[in-house]
Amino acid sequence: MLTLFLLELNWKELLMGHEEWSFLLEIILRTSIMFLAIIIGLRILGKRGVKQLSVFELVVIIGLGSAAGDPMFNKDVGIVSSILVFVVIILLYRIITFFIGRSKEFEKMVEGASICLIRDGEFAIDNFKKENLGSDEFFAELRLRGVSQLGQIETAIVESSGQISVFYYEDKEVKHGLPIMPESLKYALKNISKEGQYSCTFCGHTEMKQQGKAGNCPKCTKDEWVEASSKRRVT
Repeated sequence: MLTLFLLELNWKELLMGHEEWSFLLEIILRTSIMFLAIIIGLRILGKRGVKQLSVFELVVIIGLGSAAGDPMFNKDVGIVSSILVFVVIILLYRIITFFIGRSKEFEKMVEGASICLIRDGEFAIDNFKKENLGSDEFFAELRLRGVSQLGQIETAIVESSGQISVFYYEDKEVKHGLPIMPESLKYALKNISKEGQYSCTFCGHTEMKQQGKAGNCPKCTKDEWVEASSKRRVT
């Protein structure tokens, strides 16, 4: 049964669709032309267009990729029309970057702005809420940089490209802070059994606590705390 099915199968249509075998040579030519067009386009865009991409630059690259991809294998899409799309995208890119270089407000509107996420070892809560970034994901990023607790960080900024810049306290200036190691926030406390430094699990605010009811955080009003860490950063 399987053998009969394989014999009756239209292998040409399966492999080539409705195109002829001779179209394979045309695909090679089309792909070569569009590949060169991509290289030329990126060279015109300059280094700014191929570094760590902002949202605006990502849109440009996707646009170029779409314009280049279809004519490589689709016989119904002409190369000239795709080249025209390339030219229009590059012209728009040049015009927009011209205005970006002359207006900070326009740059902020198009590319977004850098946002401070941690200041003096504590979360900048209002800013953190604006970013589509989970705390576990953020903590993982910090751990990859050798950070074990927030008191090691003076400032952390998410750039318009999405990368995170971290500025550290010197070892002698490291403060008590919220521990961010896996499961360190698992056993949050609402009652303090021993005196010491404790951090709010929500915003990282750290203060001295006495035995008894932990109370609400003066910064975010949450009521769960963990014992703060004073470990220095290991590099």
